[in-house]
Amino acid sequence: MNAPDAIDRLDRAILARLQLNGRETCEAIGEQVGLSASAVLRRIKKLEEGGVIDRYVALLRPQALGLGLVAFVNVRLEKQHDAAKRNPMEEFRASVQAWPEVVECLALTGEMDFLLRLVVSDMSAYSRFMMDTLLRHPAVQDCQTSFVMDRVKATTALPV
Repeated sequence: MNAPDAIDRLDRAILARLQLNGRETCEAIGEQVGLSASAVLRRIKKLEEGGVIDRYVALLRPQALGLGLVAFVNVRLEKQHDAAKRNPMEEFRASVQAWPEVVECLALTGEMDFLLRLVVSDMSAYSRFMMDTLLRHPAVQDCQTSFVMDRVKATTALPV
């Protein structure tokens, strides 16, 4: 089901409802999209099995957990030499998986190699992470940070 053509307008309507509320019942979704609860459930199972629905999560408010600082960090890695036995890109990718402060890591084109989204309690926690973790990583050559002043738009919903 990875082909976008295999997803019809009813599937898209179901996906839109689930993106708004992942705990919405099949009955409620069915009422909105014009299907029975059992038909909605069959379609959801098909979307799960086809890999369209990746997983279900609870979205938490960072401030409610004392995580009031969000930063975006551009990271440039050292360039790999052909004779080098280590691969800085793969080393960094593996390391970032263990850093709980990093809630998203994107590989980029252009001057910088990665963009990290950090969520931490405050500037002290940011500084500790940068000094004790990120800047000590052997593959990291340079970093540039921007701090979030205000969330203008934040959504997890894709345009289905």
